Amino acid sequence: YGIIPTREQWRITACLVNAAFFGAFGSSYLYGYNLSVVNAPALYIKTFYNQTWMERYGEPIGADMVTMLWSITVSIFAIGGLLGALCVTLLTKLIGRKGTLLLNNGFAVIAALLLALGEKARSFEMLIIGRFVMGVDSGIALSALPMYLGEISPRHMRGSIGQFNSILICLGVFTGQVLGLPELLGQESRWNFLFAFLALPALLQLCVLPFLPESPRFLLMERRDEAGAEKAFRAFLGKKDVSKELEEVHAEGRAQNTLHMASVTELLLNPALRWQVITVIVTMACYQLCGLNAIWYYTNGILRDSGFAENVIPYIVLSTGGIETLAAVVSGLVIERIGRRPLLIFGFSAMAFFFGLLTVFLNFQDQYTWMPYLSFTCILAVIASFCSGPGGIPFVLTGELFEQSYRPAAFMIAGIVNWVANFAVGLLFPFMQESLQTYAFLVFLVVCVLGAVYLYFILPETKNKTFMDISQSFAKINNVPLGNKEIENELAIKAGSKEVEENGKVIIDGEIESSF
Repeated sequence: YGIIPTREQWRITACLVNAAFFGAFGSSYLYGYNLSVVNAPALYIKTFYNQTWMERYGEPIGADMVTMLWSITVSIFAIGGLLGALCVTLLTKLIGRKGTLLLNNGFAVIAALLLALGEKARSFEMLIIGRFVMGVDSGIALSALPMYLGEISPRHMRGSIGQFNSILICLGVFTGQVLGLPELLGQESRWNFLFAFLALPALLQLCVLPFLPESPRFLLMERRDEAGAEKAFRAFLGKKDVSKELEEVHAEGRAQNTLHMASVTELLLNPALRWQVITVIVTMACYQLCGLNAIWYYTNGILRDSGFAENVIPYIVLSTGGIETLAAVVSGLVIERIGRRPLLIFGFSAMAFFFGLLTVFLNFQDQYTWMPYLSFTCILAVIASFCSGPGGIPFVLTGELFEQSYRPAAFMIAGIVNWVANFAVGLLFPFMQESLQTYAFLVFLVVCVLGAVYLYFILPETKNKTFMDISQSFAKINNVPLGNKEIENELAIKAGSKEVEENGKVIIDGEIESSF
């Protein structure tokens, strides 16, 4: 079916996979790990809060105060993420994409030290600050990494390489679940080692990433370093002649309306980019508001109702992390064949369908002994549907829908929407759960349906297109004239020319077109 890469594609892929894996391992992997790692030691951390309070004030901490401190510990992660997202545009402009990822490891190491040593120092404030710092790390990572991966990837592999972000998030979630088992680090005497682990991926990235190239687009268009860009292209493509890739980037620079890095305000006020901005806001909002985070609240309760022993539930919950990772890997394999648009629409539509079934099954759960098993099956199906497209493609799209000068501002907007929506779900879902009970999932069903409908009517397919081609796809809906005809001819395929795909590259009238 054309899923397995050719020998030439494997040769190109080697350097790209190194950059994608080690870039994501110290970035999105840590984000995923932090989503799940706080669950296992929650009871022990609350006990630590109580003990520390007793030592300081000579009386037990009140139940309301424990709840408030724990809520702050969990939710401050999203506030840190928002701050990190706000810093991305400035950092990527000053020190580049790779430089931002390297600097970001410092936040991860600081967070690991604060979280791991908080118990020894008898300071719950260190845990709260550590979670905030880790949020800053995640906020920077979820913008800088997709930007880097999108700019270093040939267009025929841009989706697959971009999905490393999603795959490593899922792998991080799964790792947090495994290490949190009672036999490993999920014990009262070892929970601080769960947080010390945060330093390991960051230190590994610090050792490996300096030897990998910077984004060639950043070097050429923002630093005007043609020699550095040529060297980076050669490393990523595995060939000596990269003149066509260099010329394509030069042509994109000539076609852009602005040569300086645009601000968020300039991006929002640009009518030629109106629907790209709206599309990024909608997809990123649906990414957080589609209900996946709420699923975790119900999983343990459904398993208890199914008759599983309390000590067995953590091992069954591992299946959710395994399904998540497997679905993300499959999505990365097929994204360049199926496309971004079908996977997104299918993912949101399937989630809506299974949310509807889950609502029905939960309402009949007390009447039939076998009904909880169907509920848990629906939970696995929702997770798989999410990771098949909505779990990673919004980050890929944010990098694809904008040209170089607007990309950092676009990622800042996407990051703000992502973290504000994340915070809103954490804040509002407990109230939804209390007032709507099992019908709370119908709210997420509506969000998924609206997201699928919007993407069906608005989003064009972006696979195997240059950044300029994608911009031209939005020209009609934005009601703006097409760009300079001379530039279009430089980038577009001439009408009536014969196209043949060979080793992942397009050959036009016997001439190989740029991979980028």
